[in-house]
Amino acid sequence: MSLRLFRRLVFLEASKLMSYRGDFWITAVANLLATTVVHWFLMRAIFDTTGAETLGGYTLPEIMTYFIGVNLIGRVVRGADLQMGIASEIYDGGLSRYLLYPTRYLPFKYAQHLGAIIPEIIQMFLFAGILIAILGLPEESGVTWVSIAMTLPTLVIANLLYFLLSTPIQFTSFWADNVWSLGVLLRFTSLLLGGAMLPLTWFPESAMHALRYLPFVACCEFPVRVATGEVTTLGEYSLGLTVGLAWCGVLGLACLPIWRKGQLGYTGVGI
Repeated sequence: MSLRLFRRLVFLEASKLMSYRGDFWITAVANLLATTVVHWFLMRAIFDTTGAETLGGYTLPEIMTYFIGVNLIGRVVRGADLQMGIASEIYDGGLSRYLLYPTRYLPFKYAQHLGAIIPEIIQMFLFAGILIAILGLPEESGVTWVSIAMTLPTLVIANLLYFLLSTPIQFTSFWADNVWSLGVLLRFTSLLLGGAMLPLTWFPESAMHALRYLPFVACCEFPVRVATGEVTTLGEYSLGLTVGLAWCGVLGLACLPIWRKGQLGYTGVGI
């Protein structure tokens, strides 16, 4: 696929998603407010009940900064993951037209996936700026222009990695009628083991070290820790990027035989 076509597909998908502006902004604002309020009352209750000043190395303001970062960055990483577009096209026969296009299918779908996150990127920076202006940052926060710049490569890797995690699952539509539940399972697993539901420092120490080598951490916890300045050494930063890139390579290679095997049994009949 040429770079020009790839870029065109990205902006076409972004334009399509931005066509319903009212729903787009109302949903985003409601989601951010609801999750922030729930986390605030939950964390406040935990800190008040335990009487501790820190939990897992986080004070109350720091843990709230962490969860807000998880919310904003997670939307950029996952994009429109619940739409299960590849699985739907296989199931209803829509894949047939892509097989006739003079371009490869996976780059085509990844271009659409990137287009879906452009509006999310705009929202991330806008909402982050508004929240910082209103609430400020904790005194212990390490958010700087350097940490933000270091976060950008982690987001690129995380977004690609999540796409490659979901693609083999969606390819099972070649043999199964409904794989939506598998997509939900992937989302839940990535949120739990990736540090979105709970910081990894709240897990047992042995589990915490093992989880850092799984792909889910590179999709969530690692970009958030980089953005908030918790990753302070070049070695830790390089290790996080390497783990993410390694999993991208493994999953990318795993997609190819599944795709080739699925094509052999694809009929294009649809529902």
